[in-house]
Amino acid sequence: MNIEPIPVVDLFAGPGGLGEGFSSLTLDEQRGFKIVLSVEKDGCAHSTLTLRAFFRQFPRGEAPDDYYDYLRGSISRDELFRRWPGAAAAAQDEARLMTLGVDDPTDLISSRIADHKRWILIGGPPCQAYSLVGRSRMLGGIQRLPGESDAEYRKRRSEEFSTDHRHELYRQYLKIIARFWPSIFVMENVRGILSSEFHGDKIFPRILDDLRDPASVFPSGGKHFQYRIFSLAHALDSKTGTARPDDYLVKSELYGIPQARHRVILVGVRSDLGIDQIPLLVPERELTVRDVLDDLPPLSSGLSRKTKKAPVEALKEILKQPVEGLAKSATQSRLFERMREMLDLAIAEERRGGRFVASGSVAADGWFRDSRLGGYCNHESRSHIKEDLWRYFFAACYAKVHGRSPLLRDFPLLLLPSHRNVSAGVKDNKFGDRFRVQIENRPATTVTSHISKDGHYFIHYDPRQYRCLTVREAARLQTFPDNYFFEGPRTEQYHQVGNAVPPLLAKKIAEIVFKTLSSVQLRPEFPL
Repeated sequence: MNIEPIPVVDLFAGPGGLGEGFSSLTLDEQRGFKIVLSVEKDGCAHSTLTLRAFFRQFPRGEAPDDYYDYLRGSISRDELFRRWPGAAAAAQDEARLMTLGVDDPTDLISSRIADHKRWILIGGPPCQAYSLVGRSRMLGGIQRLPGESDAEYRKRRSEEFSTDHRHELYRQYLKIIARFWPSIFVMENVRGILSSEFHGDKIFPRILDDLRDPASVFPSGGKHFQYRIFSLAHALDSKTGTARPDDYLVKSELYGIPQARHRVILVGVRSDLGIDQIPLLVPERELTVRDVLDDLPPLSSGLSRKTKKAPVEALKEILKQPVEGLAKSATQSRLFERMREMLDLAIAEERRGGRFVASGSVAADGWFRDSRLGGYCNHESRSHIKEDLWRYFFAACYAKVHGRSPLLRDFPLLLLPSHRNVSAGVKDNKFGDRFRVQIENRPATTVTSHISKDGHYFIHYDPRQYRCLTVREAARLQTFPDNYFFEGPRTEQYHQVGNAVPPLLAKKIAEIVFKTLSSVQLRPEFPL
């Protein structure tokens, strides 16, 4: 039986993590959803998005050998697209380089959803207004004026809210909902949105109000629907039909994602569809860092050009230094001995990896690994200064002995950075976790775009490799398949991975959305 895929429009798509999850859902070997349009403003992320759209033009398992040749660096991107012009044109038509708020996607969306009775809108408006670090909390709440009605008060608050440019991208998302009325929308954002304030008012309840009734902010002049906003982790209260703000927080590690990524995810279902509850995410076995990274080829760190030594030789100097306080107790003595053991096992030759690292032992596993690839792409180690090599090595050895990442106060004086605020980190633990090892037998900490700046928060658990994570390792923690190639300079690749929604989590969300739509009877009174 042929199943017509449900159209999906992906806004603020990044490199395509959310779209990858939806497009990977299959039923009887047929895709349940089809990305008909994805919009991204960043050039490198858009390039990644387009390449993945090309890959999806082919049935599962039938991508051409040329695609893998490109990932291995055997042919150029231009040559790949020249050999497969139809798939390339379809991919370029699907993935659009656009800036919402500057470019208008209205005609594109209209043409893609056409007469479809059911379609899905997904995306995560960028979160500069809601991040926990550096957020501006404006004082002085917006007070109701004498004699002002509820509707007038809400309208004035929305107008005031819209004057802050940081909220403009969210409003663009809301505007698309009010214009096209998707059957279901999925919106993802950082947890900081729950506590963020504007003029003393909590932002999140206002966003929920807007999403429940988009036409109250953007009158459509035609159709006027409302939405029920569901949590993926908790059922709505049976009496009020609502959820508490914290209920919308999805803790990814509870659902088989090897990362403690906590994000707000809202599922809006058009109220005329008559849905009172939706299925919830099902808890799964905890996946650890080691579970998903241990099979990747081990790499050594690189060393900055200032030091004219092999990395392992520079590393060995650490135990020639007067490492104060390292062996003043039995526990510290064990750490000292572990460091000596690991130095003997450290990767001696400079093995940095690269765009592609060949391996003859890759077996397909249904999600991460692809035996046709014959190795791993985007797997290249960074270069570090000698002192950071020492810190990474010490931190990884410390984690082996203590089962946790060291704080600044745990470092020998010799290894402390010379930054002005280090003493505060040692004394009162402010930013005391500046060097963070990913503990091998636990889920990773949240992979963020900060990984593009330095690797201090993403140190590999294996001291023998004395380095931070590669792009591929970060992508594994984000659950990107190995045949998902990230375009652009390495810094931009890290940035794309850190900003993405984990595709495997997105697939679980897609399953819920599909089941929800399938439960709706196709009747005139319930048009999809």
